[in-house]
Amino acid sequence: MPDIIQLLPDSIANQIAAGEVIQRPASVIKELLENAIDAGSTNIKLIIKDAGKTSIQVIDDGKGMSETDARMAFERHATSKIRSANDLFCIKTMGFRGEALASIAAISHVEMVTRQSQEEVANRIVIEGSVLSKQEKVQAMPGTSITVKNLFYNVPARRKFLKSDPVELKHIMDEFQRVTLANPDLFFSFHHNGNEVYHLPKGNLKQRIVGVLGKQIIDKLIPVNEETEVAIFSGFIGKPDAARKTQGDQFIFVNKRFIKSNYLNHAIRAAYEDLITKDVFPAYFLFLEIDPANIDINVHPTKTEIKFEDERLIYNYLRVTLKHSLGQYSLSPMLDFNVDHNFAYKFSAEPISQQKPSVRPDKAYPLENEARFRPGQESAKGWQEIYQSLQADPITDVNTGHHVRTIESEAFKMTTEEEHGIHTSEMKEPYQIHASYIIHQVKSGLMLIDQQAAHERILYEQYLETIQNGEYFSQKELFPRTLELDASRSEVLRNIIHHVNALGFEMEDFGHNTFIIHGTPSGLDGSVSVENLIEKLIHQYIQNLEFELGIEENLARSMALSAGIKKGRRLEKEEMKAIVDQLFACKLPYKSPSGKNCFIIMEHDELIKRFNQ
Repeated sequence: MPDIIQLLPDSIANQIAAGEVIQRPASVIKELLENAIDAGSTNIKLIIKDAGKTSIQVIDDGKGMSETDARMAFERHATSKIRSANDLFCIKTMGFRGEALASIAAISHVEMVTRQSQEEVANRIVIEGSVLSKQEKVQAMPGTSITVKNLFYNVPARRKFLKSDPVELKHIMDEFQRVTLANPDLFFSFHHNGNEVYHLPKGNLKQRIVGVLGKQIIDKLIPVNEETEVAIFSGFIGKPDAARKTQGDQFIFVNKRFIKSNYLNHAIRAAYEDLITKDVFPAYFLFLEIDPANIDINVHPTKTEIKFEDERLIYNYLRVTLKHSLGQYSLSPMLDFNVDHNFAYKFSAEPISQQKPSVRPDKAYPLENEARFRPGQESAKGWQEIYQSLQADPITDVNTGHHVRTIESEAFKMTTEEEHGIHTSEMKEPYQIHASYIIHQVKSGLMLIDQQAAHERILYEQYLETIQNGEYFSQKELFPRTLELDASRSEVLRNIIHHVNALGFEMEDFGHNTFIIHGTPSGLDGSVSVENLIEKLIHQYIQNLEFELGIEENLARSMALSAGIKKGRRLEKEEMKAIVDQLFACKLPYKSPSGKNCFIIMEHDELIKRFNQ
C-alpha cells in the first residue's frame, strides 16, 4: 500500500495559518499596528479604502529593516521578538509568534517599503500569494510602510463571507481604538476613503480617551491608581450615574495588551454592587501591569486571551481597588435606572395636533419625556376582519417546539358581543401584570402579550413603511441643536444620515464629528432627549449590522428597538387597548423585530387541567 501522508506546500500551510490569524481586514490592521509599535515608532498612520477590502496601509517612523530582514519577515515563524522557549515567559512585545506577515502575504498582494535611519536608500518588496515578485532599492523616509491589497483574492470562499463595509469598518475601528488607547504616548491618524476619521496627538491617557470617545466623557471618569505586590492597577472607570443600558467603552489591558476576560469583567461588576442595576453597564479603561512570568499570553493566535498564575488573587485585588476608587469619591446612584425616561410613549387614536399632555392618575405631574404614539395608516377596523386577513397555519415556537395558535384559529374567534364592538364585562378589559405583560381575554382562554416586543413590532412596521414611502413629517426646531459624537459613531451616522432623515429628522454633517439637528420627527414630544435617542439609534444600528439586513430594514429595526416602550412601564387602559389593536393590524404580529414572541395563548382547557392536577 503506497504512503499517503505528505508535507503540505508552504503556500497551503500559510493559507491554513491565515485562517486563524487573519479573519477579516481588522485582523490585518491589528497585526500591522502592533508591529509598528514594536518597531519603536512614535508616529503611526493608518490609511484604508472600502473598509480595508481594497487597500490597507500602515506607515510608521520606526527603526525599519535591513534588506535581509525585510525578506525574512514574510517567512513562517520568522520573528525578532524571541530566541528560545524561555522567552515565551517574559514577553514584553505585542507580537512574537512570527505568523502574521506570512499569513497576510499568503492571502493578499503585499508591498513593503522599509528603511533604516543609517541607510541612504530603502528596500521595496512585493509579494503576491506568498511568492516574491519584486525586490528593489527605492527612495523613502526612515521607517516602514506596508500596503495590503485585495485581501483574500486567492481564497474566494473567505472573501465571499466578508460582511458589508459598515460591519467591517466597525471591527476596524474597534481594533484601532484598542491599540490607540493602550499607547497614548504615540501619535496616530486614521484615514478612510480619503477622509480623516481620527487625529490623535501624543498625550496622557485621559487626553487619549477624550480624543477617541469625545469630550462628553471627560466629566464621567474616576481615576484608578493602586499598586499591589502582584500587579499595578491604573486607568479610569465611569461614574455610576453615567452607566448606560448598552454595552461599550469597556477596555481591559494587561501589559498594554487588550484582553477579553469574563472573569475580570465580573470583578468590575462586583465593585459596582449596590451602585448600579444589573441592566446597565459602566465604562472602564483599566490597565494591569503584571510580571510577564506570571501570565501566559500564548493561548490563542489573536493573543486576546490570557492565563493568570493566580486568577482569583487578581480578581480580588481588582474588585477591592475599584471599590476603593469609587469610595474615595463618595459616589452613589443618581439615576433611576428602572425607568427609561427617554422613550416613554403615550398611545392615542386622536390626531397629534389635537392631543394634550396627559397626566398619570397615580402621579401629580405629566408623563416625563413623553412622546405620542402615531397610529399607522391602516388601523384596526375590527377584530374579525383583522383575524381573517392572517394565515391559519399553526406556528411552531423555536424554543419550546410547541404549536402556537394563530389569530384565525378557533381559539381567537370573538364572542357575539365582541363582534359587535360591545364590552359588557369588565373582565374583557385588558390589564397589566408586572408592568411588563398585557392580559387580554379571548373566547378559548387568555392571551398574554409582551408589551415591549409588541410595541417594537408595531413601530418597526410603521418606520419601515415611512422610510420606503417617504411619507414622513418633521417638526422644525426653534433653535437648532448640535450633537457631538466620537469618531466611530460619527462615521456610522454619516453613512446613514440620509435614511435617518427619511424618518423625519433633519440633520446635517457639520464636520469634526458634529451634527446639526434642525428638525425631529413629528409626534415626538419636546421633552424627549433627541440626542440620547439618536445615540441609542446608532448603537442599535451597529448591533444589527451582523444580521446583514438591508439598510432600510436595519434602520427601522434599530429605531423600533430604541424607541419602543420597555418592560417596567405602567400602561393605562387606553394604552393597552392601542397596543392590542395595532399589534394585530401588523402584517406579522407574532414576532418582534428581534425574533421574540409578541404573545402567547393559554387555552381554557389547559387552565382547567392545571387546577385539577
